Amino acid sequence: MNFADLGVPSSLVQILEQQGISTPTPIQAATLPDSLAGRDVLGRGRTGSGKTYGFLLPLVARLDASKLPAMPRKPRALVLAPTRELVGQIHAALQPLAKAAGLSTVVVYGGVGQGPQTTALKKGVDIVLACPGRLEDLMGQGYADLSAVEITILDEADHMADLGFLPGVRRIMDKTPRSGQRMLFSATLDKAIDVLVKRFLTNAVTHEADSAQSPVATMHHHVLHLSREQRVPVLVDLTSAPGRTVVFTRTKYGAKALARQLNKSGVPSVELHGNLSQNARTRNMEAFHAGRATTLVATDIAARGIHVDDVALVVHADPPVEHKAYLHRSGRTARAGNEGTVITLMTDEQVRDVRDLTRQAGIKPVTTKVGGPDHPVLVQLAPGERTLVAGGLVVEAPATGGGGRSTGANAQRKRARANGQTGGRSRRGNPTSYTSETPGSSTGGSTGGGQRRRSGGGQGAGGGQGAGQGGGGNRRRRSGGGGQGGSSAGGGRGHSASSFSRGR
Repeated sequence: MNFADLGVPSSLVQILEQQGISTPTPIQAATLPDSLAGRDVLGRGRTGSGKTYGFLLPLVARLDASKLPAMPRKPRALVLAPTRELVGQIHAALQPLAKAAGLSTVVVYGGVGQGPQTTALKKGVDIVLACPGRLEDLMGQGYADLSAVEITILDEADHMADLGFLPGVRRIMDKTPRSGQRMLFSATLDKAIDVLVKRFLTNAVTHEADSAQSPVATMHHHVLHLSREQRVPVLVDLTSAPGRTVVFTRTKYGAKALARQLNKSGVPSVELHGNLSQNARTRNMEAFHAGRATTLVATDIAARGIHVDDVALVVHADPPVEHKAYLHRSGRTARAGNEGTVITLMTDEQVRDVRDLTRQAGIKPVTTKVGGPDHPVLVQLAPGERTLVAGGLVVEAPATGGGGRSTGANAQRKRARANGQTGGRSRRGNPTSYTSETPGSSTGGSTGGGQRRRSGGGQGAGGGQGAGQGGGGNRRRRSGGGGQGGSSAGGGRGHSASSFSRGR
Protein backbone atom coordinates (compact mmCIF):
# COMPACT_ATOMS: atom_id res chain seq x y z
CA MET A 1 0.00 0.00 0.00
CA ASN A 2 1.24 3.50 -0.83
CA PHE A 3 0.17 7.01 0.18
CA ALA A 4 -2.00 7.47 -2.89
CA ASP A 5 -3.96 4.34 -1.95
CA LEU A 6 -4.68 5.93 1.43
CA GLY A 7 -6.15 9.05 -0.20
CA VAL A 8 -3.20 11.44 0.03
CA PRO A 9 -3.40 14.04 -2.81
CA SER A 10 -0.96 13.41 -5.65
CA SER A 11 0.81 16.75 -5.15
CA LEU A 12 1.73 15.75 -1.58
CA VAL A 13 2.66 12.22 -2.62
CA GLN A 14 5.14 13.76 -5.05
CA ILE A 15 6.72 15.83 -2.28
CA LEU A 16 7.11 12.72 -0.13
CA GLU A 17 8.68 10.79 -2.99
CA GLN A 18 11.20 13.59 -3.53
CA GLN A 19 12.32 12.97 0.07
CA GLY A 20 12.54 9.22 -0.47
CA ILE A 21 9.33 8.46 1.43
CA SER A 22 7.10 6.04 -0.44
CA THR A 23 5.75 3.48 2.03
CA PRO A 24 3.49 4.53 4.93
CA THR A 25 4.44 3.48 8.45
CA PRO A 26 1.83 1.47 10.43
CA ILE A 27 0.53 4.54 12.29
CA GLN A 28 0.22 6.47 9.02
CA ALA A 29 -1.56 3.61 7.28
CA ALA A 30 -3.94 3.27 10.22
CA THR A 31 -4.88 6.92 10.68
CA LEU A 32 -4.69 8.58 7.26
CA PRO A 33 -7.96 7.25 5.76
CA ASP A 34 -9.93 8.61 8.73
CA SER A 35 -8.00 11.86 9.17
CA LEU A 36 -8.17 12.65 5.45
CA ALA A 37 -11.94 12.05 5.62
CA GLY A 38 -12.18 14.78 8.27
CA ARG A 39 -12.82 12.61 11.30
CA ASP A 40 -11.41 13.27 14.77
CA VAL A 41 -8.53 10.88 15.39
CA LEU A 42 -6.79 9.59 18.48
CA GLY A 43 -3.51 7.99 17.47
CA ARG A 44 -1.05 6.21 19.70
CA GLY A 45 2.36 5.34 18.39
CA ARG A 46 5.88 5.25 19.71
CA THR A 47 8.30 8.10 19.15
CA GLY A 48 9.81 7.57 15.72
CA SER A 49 6.76 5.72 14.40
CA GLY A 50 5.90 8.40 11.83
CA LYS A 51 3.13 10.26 13.65
CA THR A 52 4.28 13.62 12.26
CA TYR A 53 3.34 12.90 8.65
CA GLY A 54 0.27 11.14 9.98
CA PHE A 55 -1.16 14.53 10.93
CA LEU A 56 0.68 16.91 8.59
CA LEU A 57 -0.62 15.29 5.42
CA PRO A 58 -4.33 15.63 6.32
CA LEU A 59 -3.69 19.13 7.70
CA VAL A 60 -2.19 20.40 4.45
CA ALA A 61 -4.73 18.50 2.33
CA ARG A 62 -7.65 20.04 4.24
CA LEU A 63 -6.38 23.60 4.08
CA ASP A 64 -5.46 23.26 0.42
CA ALA A 65 -8.93 21.93 -0.42
CA SER A 66 -10.82 24.71 1.38
CA LYS A 67 -8.82 27.45 -0.41
CA LEU A 68 -9.64 30.07 2.24
CA PRO A 69 -7.25 33.02 2.57
CA ALA A 70 -5.06 33.61 5.60
CA MET A 71 -6.59 36.31 7.79
CA PRO A 72 -4.86 38.75 10.15
CA ARG A 73 -4.58 37.28 13.66
CA LYS A 74 -6.80 34.33 12.68
CA PRO A 75 -4.81 31.19 11.78
CA ARG A 76 -6.59 28.37 9.98
CA ALA A 77 -4.76 25.48 11.64
CA LEU A 78 -3.02 24.91 14.96
CA VAL A 79 -0.40 22.35 15.96
CA LEU A 80 0.50 22.20 19.66
CA ALA A 81 3.65 20.46 20.88
CA PRO A 82 5.37 20.41 24.28
CA THR A 83 8.91 21.58 23.43
CA ARG A 84 10.59 24.11 21.18
CA GLU A 85 12.68 21.39 19.59
CA LEU A 86 9.63 19.36 18.68
CA VAL A 87 7.90 22.41 17.22
CA GLY A 88 10.99 23.02 15.10
CA GLN A 89 11.11 19.41 13.94
CA ILE A 90 7.44 19.46 12.93
CA HIS A 91 7.93 22.76 11.11
CA ALA A 92 10.88 21.37 9.16
CA ALA A 93 8.75 18.42 8.01
CA LEU A 94 5.83 20.70 7.19
CA GLN A 95 7.65 23.30 5.10
CA PRO A 96 7.96 21.35 1.81
CA LEU A 97 4.31 20.30 2.02
CA ALA A 98 3.11 23.79 2.90
CA LYS A 99 5.19 25.37 0.15
CA ALA A 100 3.70 23.04 -2.45
CA ALA A 101 0.21 24.05 -1.33
CA GLY A 102 1.03 27.77 -1.01
CA LEU A 103 0.38 27.82 2.74
CA SER A 104 2.09 30.17 5.19
CA THR A 105 3.40 29.06 8.60
CA VAL A 106 4.81 30.48 11.82
CA VAL A 107 6.41 28.88 14.87
CA VAL A 108 5.44 30.26 18.28
CA TYR A 109 7.47 29.47 21.39
CA GLY A 110 9.33 31.15 24.23
CA GLY A 111 13.03 31.68 24.66
CA VAL A 112 13.16 34.09 21.71
CA GLY A 113 11.73 37.53 21.08
CA GLN A 114 8.07 37.60 20.17
CA GLY A 115 8.46 40.29 17.50
CA PRO A 116 8.70 38.06 14.41
CA GLN A 117 5.88 35.90 15.76
CA THR A 118 3.48 38.79 16.34
CA THR A 119 4.39 40.33 12.97
CA ALA A 120 3.48 37.10 11.17
CA LEU A 121 0.25 36.70 13.12
CA LYS A 122 -0.84 40.27 12.43
CA LYS A 123 -0.15 39.79 8.74
CA GLY A 124 -2.02 36.49 8.68
CA VAL A 125 -0.77 32.88 8.52
CA ASP A 126 -2.43 29.62 7.63
CA ILE A 127 -0.71 27.36 10.15
CA VAL A 128 0.56 28.08 13.67
CA LEU A 129 2.92 25.56 15.29
CA ALA A 130 3.24 26.42 18.95
CA CYS A 131 4.22 25.59 22.49
CA PRO A 132 1.27 26.30 24.81
CA GLY A 133 2.90 28.92 27.05
CA ARG A 134 3.93 31.47 24.42
CA LEU A 135 0.74 30.95 22.39
CA GLU A 136 -1.44 31.64 25.41
CA ASP A 137 0.60 34.74 26.09
CA LEU A 138 0.10 36.04 22.54
CA MET A 139 -3.60 35.22 22.71
CA GLY A 140 -3.84 37.30 25.86
CA GLN A 141 -2.15 40.21 24.07
CA GLY A 142 -4.65 40.01 21.24
CA TYR A 143 -2.28 38.75 18.55
CA ALA A 144 -3.91 35.35 18.04
CA ASP A 145 -7.61 34.59 17.62
CA LEU A 146 -8.39 30.88 17.23
CA SER A 147 -12.01 31.27 16.17
CA ALA A 148 -11.22 30.43 12.53
CA VAL A 149 -9.14 27.31 13.18
CA GLU A 150 -10.31 24.48 10.91
CA ILE A 151 -8.04 21.76 12.25
CA THR A 152 -6.28 21.39 15.62
CA ILE A 153 -3.52 18.87 16.31
CA LEU A 154 -2.06 18.00 19.68
CA ASP A 155 1.23 16.09 19.42
CA GLU A 156 2.98 14.23 22.25
CA ALA A 157 -0.07 14.73 24.45
CA ASP A 158 1.31 12.52 27.21
CA HIS A 159 4.44 14.63 27.40
CA MET A 160 2.23 17.73 27.69
CA ALA A 161 0.68 16.09 30.72
CA ASP A 162 4.08 15.15 32.19
CA LEU A 163 5.23 18.78 31.90
CA GLY A 164 2.07 20.19 33.50
CA PHE A 165 0.83 21.89 30.32
CA LEU A 166 -2.67 20.41 30.24
CA PRO A 167 -4.48 23.35 31.91
CA GLY A 168 -3.05 25.69 29.27
CA VAL A 169 -3.82 23.20 26.50
CA ARG A 170 -7.43 23.02 27.64
CA ARG A 171 -7.74 26.81 27.70
CA ILE A 172 -6.28 27.04 24.21
CA MET A 173 -8.43 24.30 22.74
CA ASP A 174 -11.53 25.83 24.31
CA LYS A 175 -10.95 28.78 21.97
CA THR A 176 -11.03 26.62 18.84
CA PRO A 177 -14.38 25.91 17.10
CA ARG A 178 -16.17 22.72 18.11
CA SER A 179 -16.96 22.18 14.45
CA GLY A 180 -13.28 21.93 13.54
CA GLN A 181 -11.40 18.68 13.09
CA ARG A 182 -9.19 17.61 15.98
CA MET A 183 -6.43 15.06 16.15
CA LEU A 184 -4.51 13.94 19.20
CA PHE A 185 -1.33 11.89 18.98
CA SER A 186 0.48 10.37 21.92
CA ALA A 187 3.02 7.67 22.75
CA THR A 188 0.84 6.45 25.63
CA LEU A 189 -2.86 6.74 26.42
CA ASP A 190 -3.59 7.25 30.10
CA LYS A 191 -6.13 9.02 32.30
CA ALA A 192 -4.70 12.49 31.65
CA ILE A 193 -5.06 11.99 27.90
CA ASP A 194 -8.55 10.55 28.37
CA VAL A 195 -9.64 13.87 29.87
CA LEU A 196 -8.63 15.68 26.68
CA VAL A 197 -10.26 13.07 24.47
CA LYS A 198 -13.63 13.27 26.23
CA ARG A 199 -13.62 17.05 26.28
CA PHE A 200 -12.41 17.91 22.79
CA LEU A 201 -12.76 14.98 20.40
CA THR A 202 -16.09 14.05 18.83
CA ASN A 203 -16.73 10.41 17.86
CA ALA A 204 -13.00 9.95 17.65
CA VAL A 205 -11.49 6.97 15.88
CA THR A 206 -8.71 5.39 17.93
CA HIS A 207 -5.72 3.79 16.26
CA GLU A 208 -2.87 2.09 18.11
CA ALA A 209 -0.01 1.12 15.86
CA ASP A 210 2.09 -0.79 18.40
CA SER A 211 2.18 -1.89 21.99
CA ALA A 212 2.75 0.84 24.55
CA GLN A 213 5.61 -0.98 26.21
CA SER A 214 7.06 -3.46 23.73
CA PRO A 215 10.51 -2.33 22.57
CA VAL A 216 11.25 -1.72 18.93
CA ALA A 217 12.23 -5.04 17.40
CA THR A 218 15.43 -3.62 15.91
CA MET A 219 16.55 -1.99 19.19
CA HIS A 220 19.19 -3.88 21.20
CA HIS A 221 19.31 -3.18 24.95
CA HIS A 222 22.41 -3.57 27.10
CA VAL A 223 23.38 -2.72 30.67
CA LEU A 224 27.02 -2.11 31.55
CA HIS A 225 27.70 -2.76 35.24
CA LEU A 226 30.73 -0.68 36.23
CA SER A 227 32.29 1.38 38.99
CA ARG A 228 31.53 5.06 39.30
CA GLU A 229 35.07 6.11 38.37
CA GLN A 230 34.93 4.17 35.11
CA ARG A 231 31.83 5.88 33.75
CA VAL A 232 33.60 8.74 31.97
CA PRO A 233 36.37 6.60 30.40
CA VAL A 234 33.75 4.14 29.15
CA LEU A 235 31.64 7.00 27.77
CA VAL A 236 34.66 8.44 25.96
CA ASP A 237 35.33 5.07 24.35
CA LEU A 238 31.72 4.54 23.26
CA THR A 239 31.23 8.06 21.89
CA SER A 240 34.55 8.08 20.00
CA ALA A 241 33.31 5.22 17.82
CA PRO A 242 31.94 6.07 14.35
CA GLY A 243 28.39 7.39 14.09
CA ARG A 244 26.09 9.66 16.07
CA THR A 245 25.47 9.08 19.76
CA VAL A 246 22.93 10.59 22.15
CA VAL A 247 23.91 10.47 25.84
CA PHE A 248 21.31 11.21 28.52
CA THR A 249 21.99 12.65 31.96
CA ARG A 250 19.51 13.25 34.74
CA THR A 251 20.28 16.93 35.28
CA LYS A 252 21.18 19.93 33.16
CA TYR A 253 24.31 20.38 35.27
CA GLY A 254 25.35 16.85 34.41
CA ALA A 255 24.73 17.43 30.69
CA LYS A 256 26.81 20.60 30.65
CA ALA A 257 29.70 19.08 32.57
CA LEU A 258 29.75 15.83 30.60
CA ALA A 259 29.67 17.64 27.25
CA ARG A 260 32.68 19.67 28.33
CA GLN A 261 34.52 16.61 29.59
CA LEU A 262 33.89 14.70 26.36
CA ASN A 263 35.10 17.67 24.32
CA LYS A 264 38.21 17.90 26.47
CA SER A 265 38.80 14.18 25.87
CA GLY A 266 38.54 14.68 22.12
CA VAL A 267 34.90 13.76 21.38
CA PRO A 268 33.13 16.60 19.49
CA SER A 269 30.04 17.08 21.65
CA VAL A 270 27.19 19.52 22.20
CA GLU A 271 24.73 19.85 25.06
CA LEU A 272 20.94 20.24 25.11
CA HIS A 273 19.07 21.20 28.26
CA GLY A 274 16.80 23.82 29.75
CA ASN A 275 19.53 26.25 30.77
CA LEU A 276 20.41 27.12 27.17
CA SER A 277 18.92 30.01 25.24
CA GLN A 278 16.89 29.10 22.19
CA ASN A 279 19.66 30.33 19.89
CA ALA A 280 22.15 28.09 21.69
CA ARG A 281 19.81 25.11 21.50
CA THR A 282 19.29 25.69 17.78
CA ARG A 283 23.02 26.12 17.17
CA ASN A 284 23.88 22.93 19.04
CA MET A 285 21.24 20.88 17.23
CA GLU A 286 22.45 22.22 13.89
CA ALA A 287 26.01 21.13 14.77
CA PHE A 288 24.72 17.66 15.64
CA HIS A 289 22.57 17.41 12.51
CA ALA A 290 25.47 18.54 10.32
CA GLY A 291 27.92 16.10 11.90
CA ARG A 292 30.28 18.72 13.32
CA ALA A 293 29.36 17.24 16.69
CA THR A 294 29.11 13.46 16.85
CA THR A 295 27.64 13.31 20.36
CA LEU A 296 24.63 15.07 21.86
CA VAL A 297 24.54 15.15 25.66
CA ALA A 298 21.02 15.89 26.80
CA THR A 299 18.52 15.84 29.59
CA ASP A 300 15.03 14.44 29.08
CA ILE A 301 14.10 17.62 27.20
CA ALA A 302 15.51 15.81 24.18
CA ALA A 303 13.84 12.48 24.83
CA ARG A 304 10.86 13.33 22.69
CA GLY A 305 10.47 14.79 19.28
CA ILE A 306 14.15 15.15 18.45
CA HIS A 307 14.68 13.38 15.16
CA VAL A 308 18.22 13.01 13.89
CA ASP A 309 18.87 10.46 11.18
CA ASP A 310 21.25 7.59 11.83
CA VAL A 311 21.60 7.78 15.60
CA ALA A 312 23.18 4.38 16.11
CA LEU A 313 23.69 4.54 19.85
CA VAL A 314 21.79 5.88 22.87
CA VAL A 315 23.53 5.82 26.25
CA HIS A 316 21.78 6.39 29.56
CA ALA A 317 24.72 7.81 31.53
CA ASP A 318 22.21 8.28 34.34
CA PRO A 319 19.39 5.72 34.34
CA PRO A 320 16.05 7.54 34.10
CA VAL A 321 13.69 7.60 37.05
CA GLU A 322 10.80 5.83 35.36
CA HIS A 323 10.23 3.45 32.47
CA LYS A 324 8.35 5.85 30.17
CA ALA A 325 11.40 8.11 30.14
CA TYR A 326 13.56 5.09 29.31
CA LEU A 327 11.41 4.21 26.31
CA HIS A 328 11.26 7.77 25.01
CA ARG A 329 14.97 8.34 25.48
CA SER A 330 15.72 5.06 23.76
CA GLY A 331 13.46 6.06 20.88
CA ARG A 332 16.19 8.37 19.59
CA THR A 333 17.63 5.32 17.85
CA ALA A 334 16.13 2.44 15.81
CA ARG A 335 13.89 4.86 13.94
CA ALA A 336 12.05 4.16 10.70
CA GLY A 337 13.04 0.50 10.68
CA ASN A 338 16.75 1.07 11.30
CA GLU A 339 18.62 -0.87 13.95
CA GLY A 340 19.99 0.77 17.06
CA THR A 341 21.72 0.02 20.36
CA VAL A 342 20.71 1.29 23.79
CA ILE A 343 23.19 1.14 26.69
CA THR A 344 22.48 1.89 30.34
CA LEU A 345 25.42 2.52 32.68
CA MET A 346 24.77 1.00 36.09
CA THR A 347 26.79 1.23 39.30
CA ASP A 348 26.46 -1.10 42.29
CA GLU A 349 24.01 1.18 44.07
CA GLN A 350 21.79 1.38 40.97
CA VAL A 351 21.32 -2.36 40.41
CA ARG A 352 17.86 -2.60 41.97
CA ASP A 353 16.59 0.58 40.30
CA VAL A 354 17.77 -0.50 36.85
CA ARG A 355 16.29 -3.97 37.29
CA ASP A 356 12.90 -2.48 38.21
CA LEU A 357 13.15 0.05 35.37
CA THR A 358 13.81 -2.50 32.64
CA ARG A 359 11.10 -4.83 33.93
CA GLN A 360 8.52 -2.03 33.83
CA ALA A 361 9.69 -1.06 30.35
CA GLY A 362 9.08 -4.61 29.19
CA ILE A 363 12.65 -5.31 28.07
CA LYS A 364 15.27 -7.90 28.94
CA PRO A 365 18.69 -6.29 28.46
CA VAL A 366 21.99 -8.09 28.26
CA THR A 367 24.04 -7.16 31.34
CA THR A 368 27.85 -7.16 31.26
CA LYS A 369 30.29 -6.40 34.09
CA VAL A 370 32.81 -3.93 32.69
CA GLY A 371 36.09 -3.07 34.37
CA GLY A 372 37.05 -0.19 32.10
CA PRO A 373 37.26 1.13 28.53
CA ASP A 374 39.38 -1.80 27.35
CA HIS A 375 36.58 -4.34 27.79
CA PRO A 376 35.86 -6.10 24.45
CA VAL A 377 32.08 -5.65 24.76
CA LEU A 378 32.46 -1.92 24.08
CA VAL A 379 33.76 -2.58 20.57
CA GLN A 380 30.89 -5.00 19.99
CA LEU A 381 28.30 -2.43 21.05
CA ALA A 382 29.95 0.52 19.28
CA PRO A 383 32.07 -1.01 16.51
CA GLY A 384 34.69 0.81 14.51
CA GLU A 385 37.94 2.68 14.95
CA ARG A 386 37.95 5.19 17.79
CA THR A 387 38.65 8.76 16.70
CA LEU A 388 39.51 11.65 19.02
CA VAL A 389 39.79 15.27 17.87
CA ALA A 390 42.07 17.57 19.83
CA GLY A 391 39.87 19.88 21.87
CA GLY A 392 36.63 18.31 20.66
CA LEU A 393 34.13 20.80 19.30
CA VAL A 394 35.35 24.36 19.86
CA VAL A 395 31.94 25.99 19.47
CA GLU A 396 30.15 26.13 22.80
CA ALA A 397 26.70 27.47 23.61
CA PRO A 398 26.30 30.12 26.28
CA ALA A 399 24.04 29.42 29.21
CA THR A 400 21.19 31.77 30.02
CA GLY A 401 23.53 34.23 31.68
CA GLY A 402 27.08 35.26 31.01
CA GLY A 403 29.34 37.29 28.84
CA GLY A 404 30.52 37.05 25.27
CA ARG A 405 31.20 33.92 23.25
CA SER A 406 34.69 32.77 22.54
CA THR A 407 35.03 31.77 18.92
CA GLY A 408 37.82 30.92 16.52
CA ALA A 409 41.28 29.58 17.14
CA ASN A 410 41.66 31.23 20.55
CA ALA A 411 38.50 29.67 21.98
CA GLN A 412 40.29 26.69 23.48
CA ARG A 413 42.95 28.83 25.16
CA LYS A 414 40.27 31.10 26.60
CA ARG A 415 38.27 28.11 27.70
CA ALA A 416 41.34 26.74 29.47
CA ARG A 417 41.77 30.02 31.31
CA ALA A 418 38.11 30.00 32.28
CA ASN A 419 38.52 26.48 33.62
CA GLY A 420 41.21 27.59 36.03
CA GLN A 421 44.15 26.12 34.14
CA THR A 422 45.86 29.48 34.29
CA GLY A 423 45.50 32.06 37.01
CA GLY A 424 44.51 30.93 40.48
CA ARG A 425 44.98 27.44 41.86
CA SER A 426 43.32 24.45 40.21
CA ARG A 427 41.78 22.11 42.74
CA ARG A 428 42.19 18.59 41.40
CA GLY A 429 39.21 16.30 41.59
CA ASN A 430 38.91 12.76 40.38
CA PRO A 431 38.96 13.08 36.58
CA THR A 432 36.76 10.07 36.00
CA SER A 433 34.02 10.34 38.59
CA TYR A 434 30.83 12.26 38.37
CA THR A 435 27.51 12.55 40.07
CA SER A 436 24.44 13.96 38.43
CA GLU A 437 22.01 13.91 41.29
CA THR A 438 22.62 17.27 42.93
CA PRO A 439 24.20 20.48 41.70
CA GLY A 440 27.32 21.72 43.39
CA SER A 441 28.50 18.28 44.44
CA SER A 442 31.89 18.12 42.75
CA THR A 443 35.23 19.54 43.57
CA GLY A 444 36.24 20.49 40.06
CA GLY A 445 36.89 24.01 38.92
CA SER A 446 39.26 26.74 40.07
CA THR A 447 39.75 28.61 43.26
CA GLY A 448 41.72 31.77 43.66
CA GLY A 449 41.64 35.38 44.68
CA GLY A 450 39.94 34.53 47.95
CA GLN A 451 36.72 33.65 46.16
CA ARG A 452 34.83 30.40 46.42
CA ARG A 453 33.44 29.46 43.04
CA ARG A 454 30.75 26.94 42.30
CA SER A 455 31.94 26.36 38.77
CA GLY A 456 35.24 26.45 37.01
CA GLY A 457 34.08 29.05 34.52
CA GLY A 458 33.66 32.74 34.57
CA GLN A 459 35.76 35.07 36.56
CA GLY A 460 39.17 33.36 36.75
CA ALA A 461 42.12 35.67 36.35
CA GLY A 462 42.97 34.40 32.92
CA GLY A 463 45.32 36.77 31.22
CA GLY A 464 43.40 39.83 32.32
CA GLN A 465 40.22 38.82 30.56
CA GLY A 466 37.13 38.43 32.68
CA ALA A 467 39.32 39.29 35.64
CA GLY A 468 36.60 39.25 38.27
CA GLN A 469 34.32 41.95 39.51
CA GLY A 470 36.79 43.58 41.86
CA GLY A 471 37.13 43.63 45.55
CA GLY A 472 37.95 39.97 46.12
CA GLY A 473 36.05 38.88 49.18
CA ASN A 474 34.28 35.64 49.81
CA ARG A 475 31.62 35.81 47.17
CA ARG A 476 29.92 32.60 46.21
CA ARG A 477 29.32 32.51 42.47
CA ARG A 478 27.33 29.95 40.59
CA SER A 479 29.00 30.57 37.23
CA GLY A 480 28.82 33.44 34.98
CA GLY A 481 29.89 36.27 32.85
CA GLY A 482 33.19 37.70 31.88
CA GLY A 483 33.53 40.01 34.84
CA GLN A 484 32.77 43.68 34.88
CA GLY A 485 35.46 45.52 33.02
CA GLY A 486 36.85 42.29 31.60
CA SER A 487 37.01 41.62 27.91
CA SER A 488 33.84 40.07 26.59
CA ALA A 489 36.02 37.65 24.66
CA GLY A 490 37.54 36.40 27.85
CA GLY A 491 35.73 33.15 28.36
CA GLY A 492 32.71 35.08 29.51
CA ARG A 493 30.68 31.98 30.24
CA GLY A 494 31.05 29.95 33.37
CA HIS A 495 30.55 26.26 33.03
CA SER A 496 29.00 24.37 35.88
CA ALA A 497 31.30 21.82 37.39
CA SER A 498 28.55 20.66 39.68
CA SER A 499 27.97 17.25 38.17
CA PHE A 500 31.30 16.06 36.88
CA SER A 501 34.59 16.35 38.72
CA ARG A 502 37.02 17.63 36.17
CA GLY A 503 40.50 16.99 37.49
CA ARG A 504 43.28 17.49 35.00
